Amino acid sequence: MKIICIGRNYAEHAKEMNAAVPSEPVFFLKPDTALIKDNQPFYYPDFSKEIHHEVELVLKISKAGKNIEQEFAHKYYEEIGIGIDFTARDIQAKCKEKGLPWEKAKAFDGSAPIGNFINKKDLPASISFHLNVNGKTVQKGNTNDLLFSFDAVVAYVSKFFTLKTGDLIYTGTPEGVGPVAIGDRLEAYLEEQKLLSFEIR
Repeated sequence: MKIICIGRNYAEHAKEMNAAVPSEPVFFLKPDTALIKDNQPFYYPDFSKEIHHEVELVLKISKAGKNIEQEFAHKYYEEIGIGIDFTARDIQAKCKEKGLPWEKAKAFDGSAPIGNFINKKDLPASISFHLNVNGKTVQKGNTNDLLFSFDAVVAYVSKFFTLKTGDLIYTGTPEGVGPVAIGDRLEAYLEEQKLLSFEIR
């Protein structure tokens, strides 16, 4: 399975990162070793001193598809969940300075905690989500603010990669990203349902 992550899909997050708002979806991959399931803890890696949280809605691909038309893209995912795209911001900055790829800042082991999923039929047309760190809300998002809709993202990515059942698409983070520390507890909510809760160790 593949983990496909969409970057800069909320305008305010692009601004906080001093990055241009993209004219088409930006994406990168994480390996399956990035996943953390079942609310297992995230162990702070020794290669970074600046790990940031990025909460994201996640699509679970339900059937294989290639060159999917946007009008049919909704047929390729049935469940929506929530996850964290952890980023080693210090490593990312060094890679950017040198014009190098920055997978090691985004795709390291444990960098993609994933929570439970909900059938999209049980969700409203505009979905709210948020992240609490130690009980305080630090990120809030709504799908109304997506630059590229779920269907647009599925269609675009499928031009380049065949999507397979079980693939995950992390759809982008809203503004408010920030550092985590050992001892923090992260809780991610889709609407008012807590679907992910884990500790930084």
